[in-house]
Amino acid sequence: MKNLFKTWKQDIPAGLVVFLVAVPLCLGIALASEAPVFSGLIAGIIGGVVVGSISGSAIGVSGPAAGLTAIVATAITDLGSFELFLAAVVFAGIFQLILGIIKAGFISFYFPNVVIKGMLAAIGLLIIFKQIPHAIGYDKDFEGDESFFQADGHNTFSELFYSLNYISIPAVVICLVSVLVLILWDKKFIQKTFLKFVPGPLIVVLIGIIATISLQETSWNLIPKHRVDLGINGKSFGELFTFPDFSQLGNYKLYLTAATLAVVASLETLLSLDAADKLDNKKRITSGNRELLAQGFGNIASGLIGGLPVTQVVVRTSANVNSGGTNKLATIFHGVLIAVAVLSIPHVFSFVPYASLAAILIMVGFKLAKPTLFKKVFKEGWLQFIPFIVTIIGILLTDLLIGISIGLGVSFLVILYYNFKLSHYLSVEDDIYHIRLTEHMTFLNKASLIETLLKIPNNVKVIIDESKAKFIANDIIESIEDFKIRAQDKNIEIEIITPKESKYERDI
Repeated sequence: MKNLFKTWKQDIPAGLVVFLVAVPLCLGIALASEAPVFSGLIAGIIGGVVVGSISGSAIGVSGPAAGLTAIVATAITDLGSFELFLAAVVFAGIFQLILGIIKAGFISFYFPNVVIKGMLAAIGLLIIFKQIPHAIGYDKDFEGDESFFQADGHNTFSELFYSLNYISIPAVVICLVSVLVLILWDKKFIQKTFLKFVPGPLIVVLIGIIATISLQETSWNLIPKHRVDLGINGKSFGELFTFPDFSQLGNYKLYLTAATLAVVASLETLLSLDAADKLDNKKRITSGNRELLAQGFGNIASGLIGGLPVTQVVVRTSANVNSGGTNKLATIFHGVLIAVAVLSIPHVFSFVPYASLAAILIMVGFKLAKPTLFKKVFKEGWLQFIPFIVTIIGILLTDLLIGISIGLGVSFLVILYYNFKLSHYLSVEDDIYHIRLTEHMTFLNKASLIETLLKIPNNVKVIIDESKAKFIANDIIESIEDFKIRAQDKNIEIEIITPKESKYERDI
């Protein structure tokens, strides 16, 4: 925290961009969760200020997550009230603190890089697909939706065609102009002027506001459903907050909901944390354990004042990185901005068109799913490309956690294949078969070794070199012993070379 303001010139503009992206996402996720609209904004504020202050991640941004919407909506119904659900959020935070204390965050180091790359690319494509309906002026589904099947009865792809029936010309024009501005803003002739200190997304939003006001009395007027609605107009400050109900501490459903929220939120956080480290230009490594502690404190705080559960989220983190954020000041500042803006100038947001925000998110999505990324992974070979593309397809056709699970499953099969192919080395010379075992011979290497031994013909000599092996599983030992028995009938001479100076470890 001592270097918090060291890179403020980069972090303040980045925080502003994340703020612009986060507000509609917070609102959309709250609506999809069938919770009070302001609960999403509370979660955004807590994710920025509380989690951002405690987290060890320099660029990660936390807030309400689309992946929890179904769980939250079901839990509110099952528990019978939003107030009781808030108590579950508090207990979920306590469970996450426990996970952090017992160092469960180590899981983040076991996600394969290729799966994380696939996740980032998939989220980039999802952002683009999901924002196109908003860009052309129509989408009943909520902002931030990541699932294939949508609440309005359509799926990610059918929605694209359905929305063509409701095209709003002003929205399309605003989005196209906004995308053009964002593309030009990254060009050198802009970056060499004082304009480099002004975030492109801010210009885009200002253009959208001016267009909305200018078109109000014309036939091109952007109707309210095409614009952001905070849903807090007419409410007093006190009416915006809801407090948890702790009167049913004996209700097992309360703790079951809390445990479910804690596990799913922690998994999403650790996945996003690993993705954030991949996006970080400085390649810093963040402690998963500290992140779980930060999320735990965040969920306790959010639940106590009426907010949705929080996790670290990739879309806002990506917006932060793409806008030049390098330190946690950007994350904290975006949370402060949400609090100040929604409590002081909520009416201004009613002039912000979704088409402007769609343009910003589409550019974020493109940077996550650049064609060069696909080319790079493809050049690394099929064994890298297959889990990468399967992860993308899995996420696009299901949701984040299911897609990641599919990608991890395929990665495990790839590991099995690698172990099958690289368990040993075989060379043949003058009827002498030399089999050299690799350093770690586990049960995964059994099939490949047996396949090689079965192909050895009669009347030859076999040298099995174990000198480089540091671990040999009992499965391998038994396979070799079985081969010795078969070799007697095939007139095969066998020689075993074992380490001379150090003994390897055998699994018994």
